[in-house]
Amino acid sequence: QVQLVESGGGSVQAGGSLRLSCAASGRTFSSYTMGWYRQAPGKQRELVASMSPGRTTVYADSVKGRFIISRDNAKNMVYLQMNSLKPEDTAVYYCYASGGWGQGTQVTVSS
Repeated sequence: QVQLVESGGGSVQAGGSLRLSCAASGRTFSSYTMGWYRQAPGKQRELVASMSPGRTTVYADSVKGRFIISRDNAKNMVYLQMNSLKPEDTAVYYCYASGGWGQGTQVTVSS
């Protein structure tokens, strides 16, 4: 059974940084794409960033140049470094891997 647990969310002022972490368990994730999605109030869940097993990355246009996704296969971890945060980045951020979802972690950016 896949389990994903996010951590690292919180409140920050615009221009600040946060680092999200996701601990995965239940299988070996090195052969799966891992990623981060977010959902703001009243909006659909959207892809923020993903990384394939070959470490190919995909970013939403809105976060390119500000967010960096990384993974540590030995630890079954995926991270999201978020820099230059904007109020529009406020959302619940979800980790995704192998068909499973984490419970989400809230990120709030104030202006």
